[in-house]
Amino acid sequence: MAEADAPTAVRLNVAEALSKDVGRGIARLDRSDMEALNVRTGDIVRITGKRVTAAKVMPALPEMRGRGVVQIDGLSRDNAQAAIGEPVVLQHAEAQRGRSIVLAPLTPQSAGREADAGYLARALEGLPVCSGDRVRATLLGGRFQEFTVAGTDPEAPVLIGGGTTVRVRGGASSRQSSGATYEDVGALRREIHKIREMVELPLRHPELFDRLGIDPPRGVLLHGPPGCGKTLIARAVANETDATFFHISGPEIIHKFYGESEAHLRAIFERAKAQSPAIIFIDEIDAIAAKREEARGDQQVERRVVAQLLALMDGLQSRGQVIVIGATNLPHALDPALRRPGRFDREIAIGVPDAQGRLEILLVHTRGMPLAADVSLDHLAGVTHGFVGADLEALCREAAMATLRRAMARLRVDSGGVVPYEIVASLEVTADDFHEARKDVEPSALREFFAEVPNVTWEDIGGLETVKRSLQEAVEWPLKYPSLFRRVNAAPPRGILLSGPPGTGKTLLAKAVATQSGANFISVKGPVLLSRWVGESERGIREVFRKARQASPCVIFFDEIDALAPARGTGSDSSVTERVISQLLTEMDGIEDLKGVTVLAATNRPDLLDRALIRTGRFDVRVEVPLPDETTRREILAIHLRGTPLSDDVSIDRLAAVTDGATGSDITAVCRRAAMLAIRAHVEGQSPWVTDGGSDDAVIAVTERHFQAAIAELGSHWQ
Repeated sequence: MAEADAPTAVRLNVAEALSKDVGRGIARLDRSDMEALNVRTGDIVRITGKRVTAAKVMPALPEMRGRGVVQIDGLSRDNAQAAIGEPVVLQHAEAQRGRSIVLAPLTPQSAGREADAGYLARALEGLPVCSGDRVRATLLGGRFQEFTVAGTDPEAPVLIGGGTTVRVRGGASSRQSSGATYEDVGALRREIHKIREMVELPLRHPELFDRLGIDPPRGVLLHGPPGCGKTLIARAVANETDATFFHISGPEIIHKFYGESEAHLRAIFERAKAQSPAIIFIDEIDAIAAKREEARGDQQVERRVVAQLLALMDGLQSRGQVIVIGATNLPHALDPALRRPGRFDREIAIGVPDAQGRLEILLVHTRGMPLAADVSLDHLAGVTHGFVGADLEALCREAAMATLRRAMARLRVDSGGVVPYEIVASLEVTADDFHEARKDVEPSALREFFAEVPNVTWEDIGGLETVKRSLQEAVEWPLKYPSLFRRVNAAPPRGILLSGPPGTGKTLLAKAVATQSGANFISVKGPVLLSRWVGESERGIREVFRKARQASPCVIFFDEIDALAPARGTGSDSSVTERVISQLLTEMDGIEDLKGVTVLAATNRPDLLDRALIRTGRFDVRVEVPLPDETTRREILAIHLRGTPLSDDVSIDRLAAVTDGATGSDITAVCRRAAMLAIRAHVEGQSPWVTDGGSDDAVIAVTERHFQAAIAELGSHWQ
C-alpha cells in the first residue's frame, strides 16, 4: 500500500491492551479508524505522543469498538510517552525490513554473550521498532529481558525479520527497566479502575477538583488474602504514573531509639511533599498501625507510630499532592481512626479470583512459555479453585520445572557452558507437567487446613446409588451447572447431613465427594476444634468458614459432628459447646451469606444433635446411609476383591448371602482377613495353590476355606 504525501492522521485516546498482546508491538483499532487511516490488519502505524513509536495494526475486540481508543501495551505507552486516557496521533507508515539493529540491555547481566543474539532475533521477529524504543524479549518460563533499541539500519521504522542481524551492545543502557504494567495484573480490572480513579485523576488533573470545590481522595487501603496482588497493583500504579514513588515496608519504620520511628515516618512524608506529586506505598501496614487499645504496656513505640501516622495523613498541616496506598491482609487489626474518610478514603477488597480471573492470570504467567497442544488453560483455570495469583505463578513455575526435570537427561551443554538453541526450542510444557505441579501447589488460603484427600471415586463405593445421586445433585451440580440454578432461581443446598450406623461408608462418601466435585475440601474433626481457652473454639469455627469463603467453591466436612454440636443444655461442659453451637449456627445461616460453601457432616447419632442445627436452611439435605442389602454387599465384595487371586471354589454371590447384617467396613475386614489367612498358609507351606516352590513371588490364591475362617472369626460383630 503506497503511503500518501500527506497521510491521514487520527487522534485517539490510549486504552489498556490485552494481556496476550504484551510485548508484541500491537495496536488494536476500531474498523472505522482503520478505514480512516487506510490500513489493514498487519500494517504499521506511527504513534505520536510525546515521542514517536511504531506498532502493528490489529482489529479491536467487539467490546472495545466505537469507543475512539487505541489499545497498546505498557511498552508501547512508554515508547510513545503517553499514559492511559491521554490522546495520541496515529498515521499510516511504511516499515522497511531491518538489515540490522543494535540493542542495549536495560540490566547489565544480559549483555556480553553473542550466543544470545540468535535467540533474540527469533524472539523479536515481526516486531516494528524505532530507534530509542524499549523492547521486551520473552524468555522461557515467562521471564523477560528488556532492551533499548540503540540503532537501526535503515533509519526509518523497521520490521525485525528472519534476515535481521541483531547485535547486543555491551554495558547497560542509561534507561531504567520498566516495572509492572496494568497488563501484568490479571483478574483485577475493576480494582485497577478504582485505584486509577483515586490516584491518577488527582495527580494529573487537580484543577478538576479545584473547580468542584472538593478535596481529592488521598488514601487507598488494599486488603485481601496473601498473594492476591496487592503489592503488584501498587507497583503497576507507580510505573504507570509520573508520580514519585516511595515504598515503605511496615516493620522497617520501627527503631530502637526513642522518637526515631516517628522521625523516620515524618522524613518520608516531608520528602514526598517536596517531590510531589508522589505516592507513598506502605506494605504490611498492620505492623505499624495496629489497634492502640489492644497494645500491651511494652508496645508504646507502636502507639506513638500510629498517632504520628494519623497526624501525617490528616493533621493540621496539609500533605499536599501525596497519596498514601496501604496494603494488608489483616484489615480488622488496623486502628479504627486510620480507616475513616480523610485518611483512607476508599478500601478496596481484593478477593480470590474466579475461573475467568484465574484464566487471565494464567495467560500472564504463561507468556512465552512453550505450551504443548494438550494444555488447556481454560480447564486448568476451572480446576484451580481457591488459587490466588501467587499460587498460579508457582503452579506455572513448577510445571516448567517438571519439564526441565524430564528433559535434563538429554540436555548437553557445549564447551562454553551454553545450551544449544535447538534443544532449548524443543522444550514443551505438557498437561502432565501441570498435573504433577498441582500435587506440589495447594491454595494459600487453605494451607493450614490442607489435607491430602485419597483418590476415591464413586466407582469405589459399592451400591448406595440413591445416596450417591443425592450427593451429586447437592454438591457437584451447583459447580457444573450454575447457569441452570440461576435460570430456575434455585439456591443450591447449604448443608448435607449423612447419618447411619458405624461402618456404612459415610466418611468414604465424603472422600468421594472431595475427589469428584473438584472443589476445595476442608476436613474438620469435631473434637479438634474444642479448646480449654475461652473463645478459642468459636474462633476456630470462624476461621474455618472464613477460609472456606476465600477459597470458594469449597466443601467443609465435619466428621463426628455430634461431638461438636450436641443438644444444648445436656452436657457437663455445656457452656463451651453452647458457644460453639451458636457460632456454628450463625456461620451456616446468619447475616453473612455462605456463598460457594457447602457443609457436609457425618454422624451415627443424629438424635444427639442440636435441633436448631438440623433444621432446613442449615442442613437442607439429610441422607440416611443404610446397612447394605445383598445386592450392595455383592458390589462391595466385587470392589474389594478386585485384583485378588481367588480360587475356583469362591462364590461372591454366596459370600454376599452369608454376610447378612454386615456393614461395608465389616465386609472390608472379612476380605482383608481372608487374604491374611491365605498369606499365612503360604508362608507356612500349607497352601495347595503354591505354583513355584514357595518362593516370595509364588502365585497364591484366596480360597473358600479362608473366607469361612474369616467370617467365623469376625462374624460375631454383625450376626
